[in-house]
Amino acid sequence: MRPVESPEAWRPRTPTMTLTENTWWTHWREVDGTTVLHVDLAPDAGREARAVSLLDDSEKARGLRFRSVRARREFVLCRAALRVSLAERLGCSGERLSFGFLEHGKPYARLADRSVDMAFNVSHSGGHGLIAITDKASVGVDVEERAPQRDLDGIGSLVYGPRERRFLGIASDREKVQIFYRLWSMKEALIKALGTGFSLNPSGFEVPGPMLRGERSGIFRFPHLPSQAWRVLDLGEPRFAAALAYRLSS
Repeated sequence: MRPVESPEAWRPRTPTMTLTENTWWTHWREVDGTTVLHVDLAPDAGREARAVSLLDDSEKARGLRFRSVRARREFVLCRAALRVSLAERLGCSGERLSFGFLEHGKPYARLADRSVDMAFNVSHSGGHGLIAITDKASVGVDVEERAPQRDLDGIGSLVYGPRERRFLGIASDREKVQIFYRLWSMKEALIKALGTGFSLNPSGFEVPGPMLRGERSGIFRFPHLPSQAWRVLDLGEPRFAAALAYRLSS
């Protein structure tokens, strides 16, 4: 089915979907007390119309500002899944939730105009979205569909540190694709957990050494914040590279 392209689909309507029927997201992982949902971003006009019906007016307006049909689809499907899942976890109706933004644009949830003591993060790539929801102080998640045709060496020179570049340099072409996206998803998850956006240069820090050699989890410290520890986990699977990061209690 063709994706929703007309603004007509964004007119307010009565939701026809409950929290349990016809969802396009699934419980994918439970990791260290963090729930990770997988969102199916395949084009589907019916799903997109249902997703729009679950959004509030500000979210509908935001969706309309996306010029790309694909970007609009990614936003509405992920945001509706997030809204329903947060409401279910908080035991309230989705209509009572709203969202605000921190200094660097990281969103947070509000319930009756009060901040919710719950962190979340959203990522999407290609046909896949991931949503992490947790009671921890800060969380970041990233998903990356692997694209072998990209200039991995050129991009890698901009985003990886010296040790990471050496590791990529000795890898075979087939291994390089896996390593590139594995490292990138971990770096992106850490940056998103920190919440400063790309004001932080990704080439200025490196993933933990054991993870560079294949370990699936590790403890990380940003060079400019050595007193604060973070856990980073490689959640990659055959369909995509993925990672989760969260701040450890002091």
